[in-house]
Amino acid sequence: MQNLLKILLRYSNFLVFIALEVAAFMLIGFNNPYPRSSMLSTANSFIAWQHEQVSEINGYFSLRNQNELLAAENAELLNRICSMDSAKNREDVHYENAKVVQMTTGEMHNYLTINRGSNDGIQRGQGVQNSEGVVGIIRTVGPNYSVVLPVINTHTNLSCRFAKNDYIGTLKWDGKDIRFAQLTDVAAHMVVNAGDTIVTSGLSPVFPEGVPVGIVENSVLKEGDSYHTIRVRLCTNFKRLKYVNVVRNKHQQEIEELSNGLD
Repeated sequence: MQNLLKILLRYSNFLVFIALEVAAFMLIGFNNPYPRSSMLSTANSFIAWQHEQVSEINGYFSLRNQNELLAAENAELLNRICSMDSAKNREDVHYENAKVVQMTTGEMHNYLTINRGSNDGIQRGQGVQNSEGVVGIIRTVGPNYSVVLPVINTHTNLSCRFAKNDYIGTLKWDGKDIRFAQLTDVAAHMVVNAGDTIVTSGLSPVFPEGVPVGIVENSVLKEGDSYHTIRVRLCTNFKRLKYVNVVRNKHQQEIEELSNGLD
């Protein structure tokens, strides 16, 4: 205690000077409008910045919740459309929304994992799409998660047709650019133009007819070729894929069992 008193006595003049400076600064600030407004403005700016940061954080989590809500509403809307669309037998199709929790895009055999499994009625062979178009086909199913083979997997083949005239072709990926795939089995007599729309054929229970697949980027037909070489720009942007809908056709198992019985 004695040491503390000695230190205070030793630096008493300096401490008094600091106290007077602080008092003078406060008097200037509160009696002079301009410095006072500057002080308040600085404080308000700092508080506003804090609120902005908190607002951005809250907005991020709110946006995530909104995206999940929109994905569920999109699936519900598709189900309502299907229940009214008996002309194309879509009333037998139900959509289950899901979130992509894992995905690869830089491999020959890309895959993605969704947070829906057998507990949600998901089965191997069901189609997967999103608001843009076709995504892929369910390959393996666990109780709570499923693995999807996307169209950007060299093992995936998809039956498609031209929207303009219903001509059939098969979509395959060459393992190069995830933005494009190749449409094969289109005979030379078929007129193919850039900009032609390609959709699902509906010839299997995996996807209903007319789901967007892509747009013809270009077509090459060399002399003597029997088939076009067609490059299709895919509708689905796999770099931004987050939410999907699983296509559940209640007659799919029966149709596939009958087809397998012919082998």
